[in-house]
Amino acid sequence: MKLREVMTKSVIRISPEEPVSVAARTLAHYNIGILPVCGGDGRLCGLVTDRDLIVRCVASGADPKTTPVRNVMTGNVVSARPDMETSAAAGLMGRLQIRRLPVVENGKLCGMVSLGDLANREETGYDAADALSMISSNLSAR
Repeated sequence: MKLREVMTKSVIRISPEEPVSVAARTLAHYNIGILPVCGGDGRLCGLVTDRDLIVRCVASGADPKTTPVRNVMTGNVVSARPDMETSAAAGLMGRLQIRRLPVVENGKLCGMVSLGDLANREETGYDAADALSMISSNLSAR
């Protein structure tokens, strides 16, 4: 099975120039924990999580109303292609200890896949379980 068959295609995203306060409101409004950061051309340039907003902005004393998302996002993002096998994506997620993976085609964000997306399908449920097991075993080894 390919990622294009299980990924979420309509992805809420944010511009790197938007203030952190807008990112926080967007996360809260859609009840999500991560936002892809994309330029005006749709190219993925980073990811920002609710934790990034707290640790890299609020805890450091920066003003969320004036600090741009680009200052707190993670810029070195691992992504997948829509034609990647779900088992390969799950393995990648497990090894890298990530629960969500942006899907990029021709440099542009076209979807997101989460462990939940994989777990909800009978054909990919075991792959998700293996990935979560890898993530959990690495966390307990710390």
